[in-house]
Amino acid sequence: MGARRMSEGDYDLSNPVESFVDTVRRVVLQPVGFFAGLPRSGSLLNPLVFALICTEISVILGGILGLVGVREGFVAGYGFQVPENQDFGEFIGSVIFAPIGSAISVFVIAGIAHLLVMLIVGATNSGFGATFRVASYAAVTSLVSWIPIIGGLLGLYGIYLAVVGIREMHQTTTGKAVIVVLFPVILILLLALLGLLVAGAVFFSRMS
Repeated sequence: MGARRMSEGDYDLSNPVESFVDTVRRVVLQPVGFFAGLPRSGSLLNPLVFALICTEISVILGGILGLVGVREGFVAGYGFQVPENQDFGEFIGSVIFAPIGSAISVFVIAGIAHLLVMLIVGATNSGFGATFRVASYAAVTSLVSWIPIIGGLLGLYGIYLAVVGIREMHQTTTGKAVIVVLFPVILILLLALLGLLVAGAVFFSRMS
């Protein structure tokens, strides 16, 4: 019975190590079945803790590499920046503050994503709890973000996980899920491009 419970549903805080390994395996290798089998509502603590553990592992492993001079700064979790050239005190600070920054980021990202879900998927969506779980479990890619070069490339898998998660959790189409996930990214890129164009126009106007 315990094995059956572990093979479906949220990360289990009562069996933290074994359930964490099992959850990582299911998210990475069986994302469709994993998200389809998650509860749509209920406590947000379990998925949040899963995301924080992923971030913390990344910060610790990447920080150790930084201390021995193997790698420079990197982004762990949802936007938590691990600085370059850390000394031991800064490493400890990153380890302490990473869960706080990651927790805030997960809620912010889930909130933005759910606003888009409500607009694009409509009233048939499964609620904020479903979107929050997608944001939390997609953080599994943080486990590899500390690996130089490869970590950033493998981190793109998180986009796929988010699309699958939104589609399965809210029982919508792949097209709508892609819009929900990619719209913020495209908007940021467009704003950045607009900023560059404005800066370029100001620069050339002063030159002339």
